[in-house]
Amino acid sequence: MTTYRERALQLDKVSTYPLASRKSKISVDAFARVPKRKASIRDWTKTLPRILAAESFRGVIEALQQARRQRRPIIWGLGGHVIKVGLGPILIDLLERGYATAFAVNGAAMIHDFEIALVGSTSEDVPAALGKGQFGMAEETGRYLNEAIAAGDRDELGIGEAVGRFLTRKRPAVRVRFRNHSLLAAAYRARTPVTVHEAIGTDIIHNHPAIDARGMGSATHRDFRLLAALVKQMSRGGVYVNCGSAVILPEVFLKCVSLAANLGHPPRDLVTVNFDFIQHYRPTENVIRRPVAIARGKQSRGYAITGHHELMIPLLAAALE
Repeated sequence: MTTYRERALQLDKVSTYPLASRKSKISVDAFARVPKRKASIRDWTKTLPRILAAESFRGVIEALQQARRQRRPIIWGLGGHVIKVGLGPILIDLLERGYATAFAVNGAAMIHDFEIALVGSTSEDVPAALGKGQFGMAEETGRYLNEAIAAGDRDELGIGEAVGRFLTRKRPAVRVRFRNHSLLAAAYRARTPVTVHEAIGTDIIHNHPAIDARGMGSATHRDFRLLAALVKQMSRGGVYVNCGSAVILPEVFLKCVSLAANLGHPPRDLVTVNFDFIQHYRPTENVIRRPVAIARGKQSRGYAITGHHELMIPLLAAALE
């Protein structure tokens, strides 16, 4: 016999209702279907359940395809990891197929792309080099990038266009052996805008004696204004895809949205996406939530897709028509 004064509730008077009368969030209509053997990625995608991340992934595919059909801007924001894991060829293919009308990259993405174009490799062993004072001290990377940026600024170019010009010129000062693997080179040839958003002190080329900090600041600000002009055109079906940038590009994108709205072009029917293997605060707020929250129109959506870039971006590209 219990010594507690309280007694457990009796359940005989609990009211219930028929299961069939309940509004449920999941039904068999949304279940996955077993794909046919040897199905294409495109067909396989159609068999995914219409639930949670699978439905979001399908939503991203549909938004990109609609934007391409309607010739609306599709802007990709890229962190360095996306280039470092070998996705340049996939991104170039998306550009050529009309699934990318512009790229915004941070300094690391530009550096990895440049080194790949120059020597076919990138990404140093930081712990091994740091103690020796050698981290980030590759001569060609620092000198040629800084010289290309300074020369571009003198011609009133942004960093992306200046580096693309350097990598594609017919008589280069240095042999660019792996140019075909470079996103910046491909975009320059296609006259597709690439904007580079530098934060002084964050990239290895800022340590090099060839740096022209004044020119770099001027050129990256020019790229910011160019990206803002591109964002201003995103209403009515434009798509912004953030991949692998946790701080710089989400902050830049939000400022571009604000600037466009200030000039009379608030977002409308805007679709934003964040691809990353960890969902961070700034991409969540500055890419997925805040711009979509203020966007007019019923078609505005924000999607968060979690997964490794080297898997998810090729999968997305293969699923697109």
